[in-house]
Amino acid sequence: MSAQLPEIRRYGTAAIAAAAAAIRAGGIVAVPTETVYGLAADARDSRAVARIYAAKGRPSFNPLIVHVLDLDAAEALAVFDGDARALAGRFWPGPLTLVLPLRAGAGVASLVTAGLDTIALRVPAHRAIRSLLAASGAPLAAPSANASNAISPTRAEHVAASLGAAVPLILDDGATHAGVESTIVAGRTILRPGPVTAEMLGEVLPVAPGTTAHVSAPGQLATHYAPRKPLRLEAVAPEVDEWLIGYGAVAGDDTLSAAGDPVEAAARLFDSLHRADASARARIAVAPVPEAGVGVAINDRLRRAARR
Repeated sequence: MSAQLPEIRRYGTAAIAAAAAAIRAGGIVAVPTETVYGLAADARDSRAVARIYAAKGRPSFNPLIVHVLDLDAAEALAVFDGDARALAGRFWPGPLTLVLPLRAGAGVASLVTAGLDTIALRVPAHRAIRSLLAASGAPLAAPSANASNAISPTRAEHVAASLGAAVPLILDDGATHAGVESTIVAGRTILRPGPVTAEMLGEVLPVAPGTTAHVSAPGQLATHYAPRKPLRLEAVAPEVDEWLIGYGAVAGDDTLSAAGDPVEAAARLFDSLHRADASARARIAVAPVPEAGVGVAINDRLRRAARR
């Protein structure tokens, strides 16, 4: 294996065993979830968590999501009320993160919560991270497996291109399904839109979008998910030296969804941005995506990516 490249192993029993051994030894491993690839470490091990921050170049005030196998494991780390249990019962395992009061004696490294008295928890559905959770026996802090403020990875090769030798092992289980990061909810407030939409949440509890003056959960930095090149939104035609990412009737060099399907667009979003960033054009443009359903999450990511 080259010193300049991580080891990429296809998902399977041997790969999971190697990844679990790395986690138990205090290392970091890139692993797919149903949203994006995550950079995982034992959430109880402060040195291991520090390796995540170092690999990503992540600001220390931006907390990490902790992944666990089930509700019982989540309740060992956080205090749940009736609202949280209702959401967990409906959307776990799945792409929903709950921000909850940190339970006394939870044993989670302070770097994970960035010094806050809350913890962001998720029970993922993807087989790879669930297998790693079971094999390692550890709650896993796992932010997206990319350099901080760069495009989030939806394939193993995205991880390798972004982090290189900073991540020694990548579990490859193909492209992720949802393609954007999990929805984050605190109480009845949506802190970050995602695959679990406001409409879906509203079938369980009355929820509303919200903002905070400080970073209280992952993914709240103003500039995030950013390509290296300037990005123009709401484009219906390319300008000189732009790579146009289309949507629906707006054709381009690439498209999020020719059929205008927002779920397909979400799954293709970061992959399309990676291709645009790697193109020979100096700038990127993206066609309008309707602000409805998962389109809210897509536009949230694009607006953050466009801030430079």
